[in-house]
Amino acid sequence: MAPVARVVFRPRILGRENIPASGRVILASNHLSFIDSIVIPLVATRRVQFLAKSTYFTGTGFKGWVSRTFFTAIGAIGVERGAGQAAQAALDEGRAVLDAEGAFAIYPEGTRSLDGRLYKGRTGVAWLALTTGAVVVPVGLIGTQEIQPVGTTLPRIRKVTVAFGKPLDLSHHGQATSGKARRQATDEIMTAIHDLSGQELAHAYNESPPVGTLNRLARRVFPRERL
Repeated sequence: MAPVARVVFRPRILGRENIPASGRVILASNHLSFIDSIVIPLVATRRVQFLAKSTYFTGTGFKGWVSRTFFTAIGAIGVERGAGQAAQAALDEGRAVLDAEGAFAIYPEGTRSLDGRLYKGRTGVAWLALTTGAVVVPVGLIGTQEIQPVGTTLPRIRKVTVAFGKPLDLSHHGQATSGKARRQATDEIMTAIHDLSGQELAHAYNESPPVGTLNRLARRVFPRERL
């Protein structure tokens, strides 16, 4: 697919030489569109695996077969979405890829930005980097939301830019067991992504507001770390 996609969409690719040819590497990217998870593997210099909703792999009939075959072919790993144990299970899948000396892509914002702003990063990316010793290559995507805007099914031909930043060694922040180290490492990653994408900063997490008075109160009194 890569040669065809490059001819049709003619993406502007910057800094591809910053992706290490081998070894453990995390590609940490901003997230603007569903198409991001296809763009990054197509333009990267090595096989990149990423997480995808488990429903892409469990469909039935011809449509389910097409979805399952496609996402398997581009290196997706099916996981249940959610917080708590589901989030940790997803990180464990990423760790398995890195432990095998692979390349793993992740969106620190957690989900795609619907307003185009760059949201605060969740610390799971730092946990992965500090636990496995992987370097982090920041990625800035520009214009992918124009290829497949929210609510559309078929992609449109639009120019996009994919910028890969220089690898970040985050080991100086400390151990993965330290919440402070995870937060500082995540902030360094998000700063690098912002430098590449040029997005407006949201200064908040990209998440749905808690439902119900008790849930809102619990969120204020017992703020949890966003994985």
